Amino acid sequence: MAKLTGKVALITGAAVGLGEGIATAYAKYGAKMCLVDLSKDVEATAEKLRKEYGAEIITCVANVADAEQMKAAAESAVKAFGELNIACCNAGVCRLAPFEEMTDATRDFHIDVNIKGVWNTCKAVIPYMLKQGGGSIVIASSVTGDIVADAGEAAYAMSKAALVGLTKCLAVEYADRNIRVNCSQLGYARTPMVEKMALESNPDDPESAINDIARGVPMKRLAKPIEVGELFAFLGSDESSYLTGSQVVIDGGSTLPETMSIGTN
Repeated sequence: MAKLTGKVALITGAAVGLGEGIATAYAKYGAKMCLVDLSKDVEATAEKLRKEYGAEIITCVANVADAEQMKAAAESAVKAFGELNIACCNAGVCRLAPFEEMTDATRDFHIDVNIKGVWNTCKAVIPYMLKQGGGSIVIASSVTGDIVADAGEAAYAMSKAALVGLTKCLAVEYADRNIRVNCSQLGYARTPMVEKMALESNPDDPESAINDIARGVPMKRLAKPIEVGELFAFLGSDESSYLTGSQVVIDGGSTLPETMSIGTN
């Protein structure tokens, strides 16, 4: 039996990129899913996974920044499948700008999606998990903000660091009620969001920005979305039953080197 057989998962930001990678891993391991995204393209992703894996999937076009829309998405999942065991809080945004030029609107955009979006998702799913006696929440934080940072990422770094604190608090608060809460801390993966960041960093040659990222990673490449999906599948499954409040770094070793110029290699 696949490790997610019989589990029902709600996955946000599921249309493309990391969300699609997470949904693919969950389909492979037998989960039933409610895929949530602001884009109607989420249905195309769902249909592809239905055909490839025979997965049972419903979709919801919803904005994670809207608490009522997320309540409706969670309700739809429970109506369709009878329960809700896992929430993958993946939806996120990143916009680069020098701090002195970053507008309040840009700051608030990150807060609304990256922080309030996770908050709203947790608020929507936890009541169902409490009624059924437990569940697992996986939050997409980042190495950015909590461990490292690059110039121009003030709003993104702030928002992702906040999710580490939320993860730890919820893990403690719900541990004795059998709800586990963990977070991933991703370095760089080849996703539409990272490609947009590369374009913002080097409009004339965005691919060189991608290549520069890879050169700074000991494994010499960016993550594949399915590799991140595998981590989310583990953290959502019973295989991680004694993990809660954990920060799991998945970065190909990018946060390990002290310098890029000293050493024997």
